Amino acid sequence: MKIRNKILFYFSLIIPAITAVTFGVIYILFSENREESFQMRQKEKIATTLEFLSDIKESDADIIETLDQITINELYNEKLLLFNKDKELIYSNIVDIPVPVSKNILEHLNPKNKWIETKDGLYDVVGTYISRKGKIYYGISKAYDDFGYSKLRYLRYILIVTFISITAVIILVSFYISRKITTPLEDITSKISSYDFSSNFQPITYTDTRDELAVLASVFNELMTRMNEAFAFQKHAIHHISHELKTPIAILVSNFERMEKETDPEALKKIIRNQMEDTRSLSEIINSLLEMAKIETAGAKFNEQFRIDELIFDVSDNLRNVYPDFVFSVEYAEPLDENKLVITGNARLMKAILSNLMENCINYSSDGHATIHIQTQEQLEIFFENKGKTINEQEVNYLFKHFFRGGNSKGKKGFGLGLVFVNKIITMHEGSITYESPSKNTNRFKITLP
Repeated sequence: MKIRNKILFYFSLIIPAITAVTFGVIYILFSENREESFQMRQKEKIATTLEFLSDIKESDADIIETLDQITINELYNEKLLLFNKDKELIYSNIVDIPVPVSKNILEHLNPKNKWIETKDGLYDVVGTYISRKGKIYYGISKAYDDFGYSKLRYLRYILIVTFISITAVIILVSFYISRKITTPLEDITSKISSYDFSSNFQPITYTDTRDELAVLASVFNELMTRMNEAFAFQKHAIHHISHELKTPIAILVSNFERMEKETDPEALKKIIRNQMEDTRSLSEIINSLLEMAKIETAGAKFNEQFRIDELIFDVSDNLRNVYPDFVFSVEYAEPLDENKLVITGNARLMKAILSNLMENCINYSSDGHATIHIQTQEQLEIFFENKGKTINEQEVNYLFKHFFRGGNSKGKKGFGLGLVFVNKIITMHEGSITYESPSKNTNRFKITLP
């Protein structure tokens, strides 16, 4: 059952049910109050009649008949019977209404049981034991409460009409409330159902920011943003990996072909050394990608601590073996906080991005030199700077996008991970990377790490 139907059903069922029970209780209480009040009037009528009769010294039939004519309209359809101590009838009014229960009532009336009340259809029947001026009397009254029943019928009519009106209003209000509540849910559900990872994600907008639906929309937007990033990363990773592995594999195959044809031992040794280097590069690419996949899949947290400058020197030494003529200068800004040089992360991935950025310095440098500047004033910042052809302002916005290569990269080969993966790894370490050209023919990448 839909939420809208549930709200409509529960409101339309529970509230009318509570209203019906409440009205039923009101009706019952009023009915009991009517009965009690009317029986008190019957008791008072018995006492008044007995007092009047006891004050008359002679039981003149004309006087009694006159009494009946005077009081006949006090209680509608009333039969009044009075008995002496021997339970012999001493008075009966002129109303001809049978009282079949009178004998039973008289049998149960006694000094200990002075009051009996019962029903005979719609008639109220009461019996009372009366002690007056040392004499014992018994009174029985059977009467129909026309006024009380008319009020009870009117109350029943009012309650029924009110109940029907309230039920109708509740159904309408429930329909409105259910629609008001579920329309945003249906809108969110519709957007979730029609979401396509292949298209650009449009966040769900919700005007009222104070209720749970706004929280749901916000959480969904955050979840979809992360899922969209993960999907895009996975989608482009296959193309990017195949693109990045294509060149190293082609080089390996080419080296094997050259080795097969080469007859000069010295030249063969050189080819083998190149083959080893290319194989090492391919291994680094694969290891880095597998490390990233493992971290993202398992959701593992970084717990390895290391000094970032030591990694820079390690990468510099490795690159010096391949590019012996290139010079890296590492500079520290004063004052230096060595504690900030220690970071928590994945050393293999961090080494991979340092290798990528430092090899970019080599590939795009025009003077065979690059400067790595480290400062720790507010937070750890590392600058990679080299002279050479720069990236124009329009290309900077796409620098970390998939498949983008700047105009200064023509004829250059990539390291393997590319700046997209560099940005991804730094983001995984809760850092950031930016590019700027502080002066003409100067490239500078800035890494900020916690």
